[in-house]
Parts: sequence; structure tokens; C-alpha cells
Amino acid sequence: MVLDVRPITGAALALLMLFCAAPRVHAEDTDKSRFTVGRYLDLQSARAPQVSPDGTQIVYTRLMVDKQADNLQSAVWIVGADGQHHRFLAKGSDPVWSPDSKSIAYLAEGQPKGTQVFVLHLAVPGPATQLTWGAEAPSNLRWSPDGRQIGFTMEVPSPEKWSVDLPAAPEGAKWASTPLYTERLHYRRDTFGYTEQGWRHLFLVGVDGGTPRQVTSGDWNVGESDFEYININTAVWDFTPDGRFAIVEGYKEGNPDRDDRECYIYSVDLATGAVKRLTTAAGGWTRPTLSPDGKTIAYIGFPKNEDSRRVADLWTMWADGSNATLRSAGFDREPEGLVWAPDGSALYFTAEDKGSVHLYSWSPHGGVRQVTSGAEVVLTPSVGRGTIAAIRSDFRSPKEVVLINPRRSDAAQQLTHLNDEALRGINLSKAEEIWFDSSGGARIQGWIVKPPNFDPSHHYPLLLEIHGGPHGMYNVGFDPSFQNFAANGYVLLFINPRGSTGYGNAFTNAIAKHYPGVDYDDLMAGVDTVVKQGAIDEARMFVSGCSGGGVLSSWVIGQTNRFAAAAVRCPVTDWISFAGETDIPYFTYRFFKKPFWEDPTDWLAESTLMHVGNVKTPTLLMTGVLDRRTPFAQTEEYYAALKYRGVPSALLRFDGEYHGTGRKPSNWMRTQLYMMGWFNRYGNTGAPPPR
Repeated sequence: MVLDVRPITGAALALLMLFCAAPRVHAEDTDKSRFTVGRYLDLQSARAPQVSPDGTQIVYTRLMVDKQADNLQSAVWIVGADGQHHRFLAKGSDPVWSPDSKSIAYLAEGQPKGTQVFVLHLAVPGPATQLTWGAEAPSNLRWSPDGRQIGFTMEVPSPEKWSVDLPAAPEGAKWASTPLYTERLHYRRDTFGYTEQGWRHLFLVGVDGGTPRQVTSGDWNVGESDFEYININTAVWDFTPDGRFAIVEGYKEGNPDRDDRECYIYSVDLATGAVKRLTTAAGGWTRPTLSPDGKTIAYIGFPKNEDSRRVADLWTMWADGSNATLRSAGFDREPEGLVWAPDGSALYFTAEDKGSVHLYSWSPHGGVRQVTSGAEVVLTPSVGRGTIAAIRSDFRSPKEVVLINPRRSDAAQQLTHLNDEALRGINLSKAEEIWFDSSGGARIQGWIVKPPNFDPSHHYPLLLEIHGGPHGMYNVGFDPSFQNFAANGYVLLFINPRGSTGYGNAFTNAIAKHYPGVDYDDLMAGVDTVVKQGAIDEARMFVSGCSGGGVLSSWVIGQTNRFAAAAVRCPVTDWISFAGETDIPYFTYRFFKKPFWEDPTDWLAESTLMHVGNVKTPTLLMTGVLDRRTPFAQTEEYYAALKYRGVPSALLRFDGEYHGTGRKPSNWMRTQLYMMGWFNRYGNTGAPPPR
């Protein structure tokens, strides 16, 4: 292990003395059949496959760990629909096919710097052509129907300015830099930090290159407008078949900085930039997808409401915005990744459901129909002639490209085998599904992950791992963290408590205006269920979680002392201060009945910091220094209170990390090892002793 070599400050010296006195966190042993943290570095995953219009080939993005740069690298690969001629095409990501299936456009690092648009003509020898040379990063590529242009979205900077008449600095003086000035509410964003004002607009560039032409303009964004939930590089839009218009999502009805979940669908005249709103009802209407004949727009959304999280429904309307019709009544699951069949006979999408993510179809005569089944995760479908390419994963298999026959979904063909060799001989664990009762008659789903060589005659340590969100869902896809814990002798429990998605709108909103709340009941009921099965050493039970899981893990130890130790990662501990520190203030205020200046009662009652006087559990706190979602100050507040009370506790500041502690591969491994080291210190989690 190589340690960073830096000058030791007074604070660093104090930390050094602390960790010299503490047991060292050792690397795992080198048993070749175990999923150790180092094996994470060898995993690869596939993303976003695209079937060529003629149905003969699939391009996709492959992600892999760059061990030298300590990050993930992406590359564009291609494979025939018959599984033949699998090969590397280029460094980059997000490839899209030309209408004639002869070329692809993709995004990659280019000149003068940053992400640029490239085109590769598959039948023409030579390198790819760089089409853009801008200072801002393009995204969301689309080919025009005639194949002559490529459309994309890109930010147009519009910096806020405030000039003051400052006297000239004396020669050689080093004055402070100009302060950051803003009058926006949303002036910071996780993974980006403090942001300049700018607006994401639609551009067109010829496939032969040249200067891109800006189509839309003004103080609004092409793309879902909710500042607090989207990746700013994501926007769903499409060309009309005649190439004269684009159908886009966005919000130009007011100040986007003050927008709270409103979004609308617009038609944009590509020649003039004129914009016409198509969805008329107030609400969040997103993901427009145009049918192949250009007559019907499928989209998802919901009318404006006060729910903390609303399940979006599937809708269709005619291309002029008329005849808006709900298509998923009674489905109560949120469609994602809408894509039409080439002949327009059906619309395909994925949706979360009880820990799995499945492929579904909708047609005017058949309604919503489930296509795939079983304990698996299916993502980002792309529909070709008679086949569907998608990403598939299950608990023992990382993400791979598969072909699904919509008429025989049980006979999916796996096209990629990215991890066969990396996982050969590795003894992976399974996820055993459980259901149990909780308060209020709720039925809760969870999974138990046992060590690969589990022996029911032994007692094992238990780790309760809690997901974030809180409106998220644990699924049965491959999780290297869970496999690593099980390989180190833990029985792992993960559940979807109330507030999770994938179980319907009522289940998701069961924690509205009261979070944490009944989700705590669900977590404890899950632990009780596993303990009753035997084989758990109740003196060696641990709890952990990040983000929403950090909220709940810090809440758990303020309500019960049944856990031997906790690893609280990137938590919210004080709702009042959090509202002024986070990049999602609207989300925060929505969880409470009144603003705290009108009535702080529930803001305080549901802050884990207010329950720190009950904590006796040794607690490890871990957060990224750059976190803008659950800022580091939230962790420091809780840590200071624990230290003041004399509760055994430690603080880890993860360098270079925004929200979470595992974006960098080395930090992912550190997270695992520090957690297990802390649990070992306070729970003595050696080899499980005989019962």
C-alpha cells in the first residue's frame, strides 16, 4: 500500500496520532475464490446499446477502470446482431446510428479541450472526424432523418456580472480574486461544484463539419427543467420524420431557477427557432418520443401536485398536442427509456417493480404488457427489426448486452461476455428474497446475502445496508460491494422500506411529511426477521448507508443500541442547516408541513442530530469533501456532537469525492476496507465461531 506523502499540519498530526493508536485497516487475504476489493478493478460493464436501423449491428459504450488515472474510462464497441465481429471502434461514449446504418456519431475528448462530437464512417478507411470544436460540452446526439445533420444540446453561458469601481492594485501587489457573485437559488450542483449561469439549447451541425448553428435561445433549458433531480447533460428530444421540427422537453413558462418539478413538451421549428408548447395541463411532462410515422408523441408525467415523489404515468398525444390520453391507468409504475418499434406497432419501456427492472410494451389494442420476468434488471432498450437490444444484469452477473425477442423473452441472447474471465473461479453469493410484515400492515421486500460457504451451524455478523434517495430502490442487479461483504464473512441484509420506488405511489409517499418515519419500522422488522432464522450473532450486528441511507443509519443508532457499530456515510443530520447548504433546497422544504421559520417542530424532531444524546453505538462517519448534495458540514455537526458526548467515533474526509465515497475506484476500495475495519474493531468479526 502506497500512502500519500504531504506536509503534516497540526490537524494532520492529530489524525496521525489517532490512527497510530487505532487498529490498522488490513487488506483482505488473497484467497483466489473470494471477491476481494481488488477484483473490482477488473470488472467492466456495458451501457446504452443501440441497434442499427437495418437491424444487423449493435454499438454500445463499454466502461472499465483506469487503474493509473483512478477513474472510469469509456469506449465505443460494435458487435453483429449474430454475436460475430465484436471489436473496438473508438475511445468515447454514447454512440448513435445514422439513418442508413453506415455511420455513427459519438462523444469523446477532442480539441481544443473537453467533450466534442465525432463521426465515424464504418465503410470508409481512416480515423473518425471531429465535428465540433467548442468550449462547452455537447450531449444528447440525434441524426436528422436525411442523415445530413446532427443535432445536440449544449450550454450557452450567460454569466452573472456585478462590476465595481475598484482602485488599481499597486504594481506587484497580489490582491484577492473577484468573489463569486450570484442571485440564483441553484448556484451549485453536486459533481460540478459552484456553477456559472447558462442555458442548455439545441444546436445543429452538418456531418461534413462546420460551425454549429444554435436553434433555440433565451433564458430556458432544452431538457427536463427540474434543477434538483436531473443530470444537466440529459435531455430527451427527437426530430420529426420530415426533419423540419424537433420535439423537446423543457420549461420556458417562468424563471427556471424557481421551478419546482414543472416541465412541458414543445415543438421547435428548426428553421426559425420558434417554439410552441404542446402539453397544456400544469405538471411535469417529460421524455417525449415520436412514433415512426410522426403522428403520435409518447411521454410520461403527472399533473402538478404536492406529493414528495409522484410516480409518472405513460401518456400519448397527437403531434400537434391534441388528444392527450393516459395509457397506463392501473399500472402504478414509472416508465423509463421509451422507444417505439420501427413499424410503430408498439412502444417499449422499462419500469422498476419489486426489486427488479423489467421490459414492458404498450400498444393501442393490447395496453401495457410485461415482456421480461424473473429476478433481473433490464435497462436502456433499443428496438430494431424484430429484436431488442438492452442491458441486463442479475445478482451474480454484471451488466452485459443482450438481445431480446419480444415474442420469446425467455430466450434472450447474451452478446457480450465482458466479465467471464474476471469472475471465473470466483465464489459469488446469491440474494435470497424475503417478505415480512411491518407496522400498519405493510408488506416489505428484502434480500439476504450469505457468505459463499455459509454454514448454518455457525453464527455470523449481520450488516444492514440502507439505500439512499430516500425515493430509490435496491434491485437484484450485480453489486460488487455486497459481494465483497459476503466474501468477508458477513450476512448482508438489504431491503426496500416504505418510501422506496417500484411498489406504487402510495408506498413511495408513505414517508411524506414524516421522514424518517415508518421506514425505521420496516428496517427493524427486517432485522428481526433475519435474526429469527438463526445463524446471526446479535452481538455483532452493524448498520450502514449513504445519503438517504446516511439519514436512516444515523437515525437508527439514535433510536436503538442493538448494533455493535455503525458506518454513516454522506448523511443529512440537521434539516434546518441542510436546507441552506444543499443543492436541492426545494426537495428539502417539500418534506415538511411549514417552513422552519414558521414552525421548526418537525424539522427538529426528524433531524438525527436532535437524537444524538441517545447514541451509544461506535460510529464511523464518511463523506466526500466536495459533496454538494449532503455537504460535509452535515457530517461534521454529527461528529462533533458524538465526540462531545464521548461516543467512540471517527471521521473520514474523502478527497476528490462529490456525493458518495466511491466514484474513484481507490475510494470505493477504501470505503469497503474502512467499514470492515471499523466493524472488526467493535464487533470482533473474525471467522464466525461455532454455535
